[in-house]
Amino acid sequence: MTAVLKETEAAAATDVQSRVEALAEYFAANGRANEDAGRLTDEVASRLKDTGLVRMLQPKRFGGMESHPVDFMKAVLATGSADAATGWVAGVVGVHPHELAQADLRLQEELWGQDQDTWIASPYAPMGVGRPVEGGYIFNGHWKFSSGTDHCQWVMIGGFVANPDGTPNRGDVRHFCLPRADYEILQDSWEVMGLKGTGSKDLVVKDVFVPDYRVISQDEIVAGTAARALGLDNPLYSIPRGVMFSGAIVTGTLAIAQGALGAALAFNSKRVQMGGRQSSTDTFQLQAVGKAAADIQSSIYHVLGDFERVYDYAATGKTVPVEMRLEVRRNQVRATHRALAAVDDLFLHAGGGSLHLDQPLQRFWRDMHAGMNHIVNVAEPWYSNWSLDYFGHDLPAGTKL
Repeated sequence: MTAVLKETEAAAATDVQSRVEALAEYFAANGRANEDAGRLTDEVASRLKDTGLVRMLQPKRFGGMESHPVDFMKAVLATGSADAATGWVAGVVGVHPHELAQADLRLQEELWGQDQDTWIASPYAPMGVGRPVEGGYIFNGHWKFSSGTDHCQWVMIGGFVANPDGTPNRGDVRHFCLPRADYEILQDSWEVMGLKGTGSKDLVVKDVFVPDYRVISQDEIVAGTAARALGLDNPLYSIPRGVMFSGAIVTGTLAIAQGALGAALAFNSKRVQMGGRQSSTDTFQLQAVGKAAADIQSSIYHVLGDFERVYDYAATGKTVPVEMRLEVRRNQVRATHRALAAVDDLFLHAGGGSLHLDQPLQRFWRDMHAGMNHIVNVAEPWYSNWSLDYFGHDLPAGTKL
């Protein structure tokens, strides 16, 4: 990549960051409205779209920016620290173009040829089955956790290819892309205690024909080897998909922790304890917020630093090795668990006044715990996998990197 191109990409990312930061107060003020609606409000979604954040990983030929992953993650952090649900949707929906840039050009043209701001939902969990027929597949399934789905015009969802007898071939997982007319959103399926504003509702697909060019094989994209074969020379697209997608979830989670810290600092700056003492002068409060601030900041730096390292490695033209991917995932889950402990400590020290629903801290606390239930943030398998690899043992069958 030339120096001029790098400067252009950096300038575009700076513009996005500036637009997100200019909307921070607006996003924060509408957090309660998103939660009450059970999804992002139409106006919040529209303003998020206007920032350009969701196009940061999109290919330039379709109006994207092909931004450095760290710039994308920083924009998600800025969004999610204002409102957890808005940041979560930005990260999840915004990371999908990374994979779709490596899909068939006919699919990309359908997605972005007429509208470069088309949003694509997920989930990736293989909860469907595609039966091969001439020219494609007949697809059926029921999926949970489709974040931001009400504001998306397409979906990219996981499914098994069927064996000849119709049973799922569990060794052949692919991503099936469908337009909005081909699936149903179950509107009453997202009654939850945290991240309610993400609108992560269930989807149902019944006997839909999916052309083969809308079905994305996973092995090369997961390994980070598909991009160069397609002529994509930006190192962004040679970052393994697992690292990118998990990074978006982890960053969305850390954004919530950062938002909780901001809410705790604001709360304590006004709080008066029993006896008339200012909370901001209480040594126990000062220690709690100082420790939490350090742990959350170090978690963010850890994750962003790994993305710098992986991007630089991909820029050499070599495939990101398994040991590096395992190390990144180990670090990601450690970062979110460190941040979770910090948020819990902040909330436990905030007193009864923080329980009121008009206090942002309680919503960030609930949203943080909800985000930690995402499979990406489950830590123990990644600690174990890194250790197995270090000692020269095989990873468990089916491990997704």
